[in-house]
Amino acid sequence: MIPDILARADSGLSTMARETIAELWDFFCDLDRRITHFDKKIDAVFKASESCQRVARIKGVGPKTATAIVAAVGDGSDFRNGRHMAAWLGLVPRQFSSGDKAVLMGISKRGSQHLRSLLVHGARAVVRTAPNKNDPMSQWANQLRERRGFNRATVAIANKNARIIWALLRTGDHYRAAA
Repeated sequence: MIPDILARADSGLSTMARETIAELWDFFCDLDRRITHFDKKIDAVFKASESCQRVARIKGVGPKTATAIVAAVGDGSDFRNGRHMAAWLGLVPRQFSSGDKAVLMGISKRGSQHLRSLLVHGARAVVRTAPNKNDPMSQWANQLRERRGFNRATVAIANKNARIIWALLRTGDHYRAAA
């Protein structure tokens, strides 16, 4: 569409505008080619890694998320348990304490913003499609969504997925959805 507009003499564009738009279009096309190139590289890493494929079987975790998490976390041995990994990703409540009162606020947002956003986006898809499904994870997501709201349910699923990912990486087991 843009090359057609640039090729037409009657488009009403000045020479300067035409040159600028042509440069931007070339830049955009180059970026698109580079993104496609790196997507293929990520897909090749995903297909070659058994850990990535195990992690990607979790609802809300796709090839890109699985590859990014396995690349960042490895086998999960840096974390004592799944909660520590979820905390490292910033998916646990922030705690404010005074005396004998402990108040839990929003998520801490510590750690890798990129990994956290990948998990949250995947969890958002799980929560959004949960009303149409009848599996245990979807039922839990629906109950949580009714009780606490969409966003909290989304973060809770992301937290749960982070813990499941840690368990899969540490044990080497395959993901089995709850029956």
